[in-house]
Amino acid sequence: MNYKALLFLCITVGIFSCKPKEKTAEVNYDNFLNEYIDSTVSPGDDFFKFAMGKWLKNNPIPESERSWGIWTLVNEENYSRIRKINEEAAANTKAKKGSNEQKIGDFWFTGMDTVTIEKQGITPLKPELDKIAAISDPQGVIKMASYLHTMQVQPLFGNYIFQDEKNSSKFRLHFYQGGIGLPDRDYYFDKDERTVTIRNEYVKHISKMFQLTGIDAATADTYAQTIMKMETDFAGASRKLADLRDPYANYNSMAVADVNKLCPAINWESFLADAGIKNIDTIIVGQPEFFKQLNTSLTKESVDNWKIYLQWNLINAYADRLSSDFDKEHFHFYGTILNGTKEQRARWKRVLDAEEDAMGFLLGQLYVEAYYPPEEKARYEKIVENTMAAYKVRIQQLDWMSPETKEKALLKLSTVIKKVGYPDKWRDYSALTITRVSYVQNAINANKYLHAYEVEKLYKPVDKTEWEMTPQTWNAYYNPSNNEIVLPAAAFIVPGVPDKYVDDAIAYGYAAGSTIGHEITHGFDDQGSQFDEKGNLSEWWTPQDRAQFLERTKLIVEQFNNYIIIDTIHVNGDATQGENIADLGGMLIGLEAFKMTDQYKEGKVIGGYTPVQRYFLGFALSWYGKYRDEAMVLRAKTDVHSPNFLRVNGPASNIQEFYDAFGIKQGDKMYVEDSLRVKIW
Repeated sequence: MNYKALLFLCITVGIFSCKPKEKTAEVNYDNFLNEYIDSTVSPGDDFFKFAMGKWLKNNPIPESERSWGIWTLVNEENYSRIRKINEEAAANTKAKKGSNEQKIGDFWFTGMDTVTIEKQGITPLKPELDKIAAISDPQGVIKMASYLHTMQVQPLFGNYIFQDEKNSSKFRLHFYQGGIGLPDRDYYFDKDERTVTIRNEYVKHISKMFQLTGIDAATADTYAQTIMKMETDFAGASRKLADLRDPYANYNSMAVADVNKLCPAINWESFLADAGIKNIDTIIVGQPEFFKQLNTSLTKESVDNWKIYLQWNLINAYADRLSSDFDKEHFHFYGTILNGTKEQRARWKRVLDAEEDAMGFLLGQLYVEAYYPPEEKARYEKIVENTMAAYKVRIQQLDWMSPETKEKALLKLSTVIKKVGYPDKWRDYSALTITRVSYVQNAINANKYLHAYEVEKLYKPVDKTEWEMTPQTWNAYYNPSNNEIVLPAAAFIVPGVPDKYVDDAIAYGYAAGSTIGHEITHGFDDQGSQFDEKGNLSEWWTPQDRAQFLERTKLIVEQFNNYIIIDTIHVNGDATQGENIADLGGMLIGLEAFKMTDQYKEGKVIGGYTPVQRYFLGFALSWYGKYRDEAMVLRAKTDVHSPNFLRVNGPASNIQEFYDAFGIKQGDKMYVEDSLRVKIW
């Protein structure tokens, strides 16, 4: 589990419709919402199905996808654009060595060269597998584990480099629970039929993967049982998803000498040095009890068992880059068993995904040059400013917050760093070597480059201009340590509709509400509100205001605990509360920002809907889509976001303007008594 993503990158994203038909200049874009709206559904009973029901009925999930929706449509447009960039780069065999064009072209070439990939089989991993086979003592296990971390394989535990939560001017090494192959610790213990089946299939999957390396079935079965036992020990010492959201409880700053005492089976100075990390005196340990279990496991398990474990971690990390037998078996478990996806996506898309991971900002530079006009950037910068102004007004008007805390809240809001579109300076990939020899080797080179890039941060001042998300990503985040919102260029694409035809009502619902306002609210949700304007974990509230805030957040936890996702599975209101708070805050703040526009003031009906109705429809537009049942269950166990239909219906049911706009009344399924509505920001 990536703690950085969990704590810092509060993401407003889904994952992966047929691409809508291209519209011509003659199309009346005023009416494009009719492609989505199902007028047979009452907005008071299920606003999400009213707003997006026609699309949901007419667009089944393709066999190759675990979900299908707005996120896919944006990605489909971007895939076509990025593929064109790659194919042109690959065709230029005379590109200067080390240039962006050469690296992109060669990565694409090796990824699409399935003939060579099939011939190579698992051979590209043989040097590392040979090193594992040669291990003869416990110290060899530790040394190899450290080396694998440089390849972005993380056996034993997770380690990440990001800002010190209590001193945002410094980067620190963070240790975190990990070491498991299933998505979350609960998969090792829950006794429902779905989870038991997944556990059994996981053991079968591990055995099959070992058999593909040439190991006989009986031995592979034994190996799989060994892996499951070792991972279950790790899972048993791991915290639950909701417990990982407490920034104080998951912050334990320790001297390296104290980490040696916590887990003496590892000489941590040597472990870090082998991973290229030297001369550091402090490590932030997320979950100390996990490292006590790590020490126990390292002490009790045999060297042979650890060699099996390391082999599995390496193969599992690179399986989707290997020959088709490994790739297909990897997909069978992680795609079909876990997510219900029936078939793999087109190879060219998977190669582009891998390239995004390897050198996304290098690609992003070319993407912005080709597809992101200055006027589009300027429009959304203006919407950001209006959204910030709207939030300021809402804070000033709060009736439950004291003047003292309001002053500090307004200070924090005024210092939010706003990043829109793309970075002012681009990441340097000159140290990354990409060739046409091996797809797997290119992936290894990229992972080692990324590891070294992160390690360098430990010895430099924090660069607050850096982005953690590429411009071509349909996503956004708030980083509490920088007190910043980051809004990539692709975040505001409405598929099939040129930006100039997206009226302000839709734009403010789609962008200001669901994304910009959402991310700003993360600075003041149950987690973000614990960081001050400088990005440090520090209490800046009066005790009375904090108590008031917590009483209000309890209501949103209770509200979402009562929602059913599928069958008898409920939303985890505690684990998802930060995102639910941000969805509610975003919907309110975006609406206030929209009220500043001429369109709102004119009150003109467009396409049969008032400005405020179009605002809420625009918000719903940002979340239309659906998931396979298996993927929905997976998200319920592992995701801090509620299902997308509840990211619309949940916040809307708390907002009076929604009731007024659509005539919601008592007796409608979405009606909530005013006294029970959640009111925070």
